[in-house]
Amino acid sequence: MMNGFGKVAVLLGGKSGEREVSLKSGAAVLNALQAQGIQAESFDPATRPLHDLEQYDAAFICLHGRFGEDGSIQGALEFFGIPYTGSGVMASAIGMDKWRTKLIWRALGISTPAFEVVDQDSDFLAIEKKLGLPLFVKPANEGSSIGITKVKIGGGLKAAYDLAAQSDPLVIAEQYVGAGEYTVGIVGEKVLPIVRIVPANDFYDFEAKYLRDDTQYLCPCGLPLEQEAKIQSEALEAFRAIGGTAWGRVDFLMDEVGKHYFLEVNTSPGMTDHSLVPMAAKAAGISFEDLVKDILSLAIAQHGVKTLVG
Repeated sequence: MMNGFGKVAVLLGGKSGEREVSLKSGAAVLNALQAQGIQAESFDPATRPLHDLEQYDAAFICLHGRFGEDGSIQGALEFFGIPYTGSGVMASAIGMDKWRTKLIWRALGISTPAFEVVDQDSDFLAIEKKLGLPLFVKPANEGSSIGITKVKIGGGLKAAYDLAAQSDPLVIAEQYVGAGEYTVGIVGEKVLPIVRIVPANDFYDFEAKYLRDDTQYLCPCGLPLEQEAKIQSEALEAFRAIGGTAWGRVDFLMDEVGKHYFLEVNTSPGMTDHSLVPMAAKAAGISFEDLVKDILSLAIAQHGVKTLVG
């Protein structure tokens, strides 16, 4: 096997609402692998049958959202006996589901913003009163801020619910925590430096993440070193709580008195030029090429070499 990896499929594109972002992530990873002499090829599950994966020795997952980050492709790769990057089936499915992630965290005493499940029969005004305004409304099973609304005015929850429900039938309303948004990258047992995200617009939405050039990313993040170390340790705990392995990202918010609240887990983080894990890795002295190779190495360490099925 060349470089110990053999023939690698870089899974990109897919069928989710994050397809365009996934194509960018996959292109960056593909270039980084090929630059290191690794035999890597792009593989778009939206245009090729999954059984074509059987010709590959390993898979680097750059799919985001449904069918790529929710355990679906992980299950297929398990069936074919192909080592793959990132978390397994269970952790991927839970991490994609913001509601179930928060239920696990709450049960374990891991801090997360207060929330309520919303449906068409909810008492919208009562939920607004309970959580306070502003609040966020989001589909439980989407990424990249798709379908998210910041509700600022009383009576606005219903319209926000209607928008979110277009993306997912499971919708949550979440307490606003507004003194800073941060993220923690994890690669193996290594927790990367925290990145603070400062969007120029109202919140860190899809546009701020992928299209604008005026979003600020601060690394060092500005937190006292002792506090940063504590949050890094707790982020790893939050990641492991849902079964997360290999690599991922945990987002958190800070309130006005310096208390942090974990927001969600990304089990297949972005790898674009705007992405946060490569940014944090660079701050830790890890090049993009080394980061990609490290993540692929973790796949082999976690799953072993390809096994034959059938």
